[in-house]
Amino acid sequence: MASKRILIVDDEENIGRSLRMILEREGYAVNVCKSVTEFGKHPDAGRADVYLLDMKLPDGSGIDLLKAVKQNGATAPAVMISGHGTIADAVEATRAGAYDFLEKPLSRDRVLLAVKNALEQGSLRQENERLREIVGTSPKMIGSTTAWQRAVEQASMAARSDARVLLIGESGTGKELLAAHIHNASPFAGGPFVKVNCAAIPTDLLETELFGHEKGSFTGATGMRRGKFEMADGGTIFLDEVGDLHGASQAKLLRVLQEGEFHRVGGEQIIKVCVRVVSATNRDLSAMVEAEKFREDLYYRLSVVPIRVPSLRERPHDIKLLAEYFLEDFCARNNFKRKTLDESVFPMLEKLHLAGQCARTAQRDRADGDSHAGRTADARCDPSRSARAAGDRPEVDDPGGQGVG
Repeated sequence: MASKRILIVDDEENIGRSLRMILEREGYAVNVCKSVTEFGKHPDAGRADVYLLDMKLPDGSGIDLLKAVKQNGATAPAVMISGHGTIADAVEATRAGAYDFLEKPLSRDRVLLAVKNALEQGSLRQENERLREIVGTSPKMIGSTTAWQRAVEQASMAARSDARVLLIGESGTGKELLAAHIHNASPFAGGPFVKVNCAAIPTDLLETELFGHEKGSFTGATGMRRGKFEMADGGTIFLDEVGDLHGASQAKLLRVLQEGEFHRVGGEQIIKVCVRVVSATNRDLSAMVEAEKFREDLYYRLSVVPIRVPSLRERPHDIKLLAEYFLEDFCARNNFKRKTLDESVFPMLEKLHLAGQCARTAQRDRADGDSHAGRTADARCDPSRSARAAGDRPEVDDPGGQGVG
């Protein structure tokens, strides 16, 4: 993994040089800025792992700079530095979100300890967020059929490396679930898991969504904004419905995959990232390549490890497990008494054409849970009747926020 990035903002050249020397000897990647203006133009302004900020700068205040960094979405800890530190300064820095406060002259041991503790605090916060996501929102790996177990096994094997994975399957078959599984079982598990639905973002906003933009780069760009690739640095980015990328975005994505670098919209600074890429599609990308609707070179770079995700039609015996899981989850989240499905319901469910979607099964279970609160659903609650009533309703990948993408 890449060295931890330390960004120092101090107008005293000797202080900046000394801090760089101390920290680089410990293996950190260090950059130094002498002013707020220089900081704003630096490519690591929003993506350092720790900030060391002087309280008084020639064109502004370190406190105001810290507040601006936080407002722009940076979550890395900051250590404030002051030549004339007072208790009032320390209190103000803490209120602004500073992790620690150092007084000049700086002690080597004190600096290293502050940086070490700040990094540990940042890592702990990221790990807590990851665990909350896993425990609170990630569905379980439900399924015992051979087709599903084969897909899970392939995902588990791919997770051990940093190879790019392309998940191929119909909407709602569990592609997002497998992507999260790959991330959690990979060397990138300690980093963020950032999801991007390429089909849901307007074409003219997709580039800034992926790569970010600089202040003033277009009308309405009132501040610098980090893109999804920057946010995923050190972790995994999941590009869902990657087949919907337009030509210009395909070219820029290809450069990121080749070089590991890009620049924000309206910016000139090159930004380097270390990101695991997992993508998914419900389209036939090979056919799109032949039709010249998708770049061939991008296709092969994304599909280093292609994994086909089976539809629900190919795993009918998993319907019982999925239905019971979704019903139990629905009852728990809505404070209903626990309900069960009568055994006579499952043969009917298995005969239904569920458009290949696990999410559609969840939708039907939740509808049954609402209609039959407090009692057992049985064959009299004929699921085929609700299917006929539904007609040609639009497919819903995740009707209740329980991501089975």
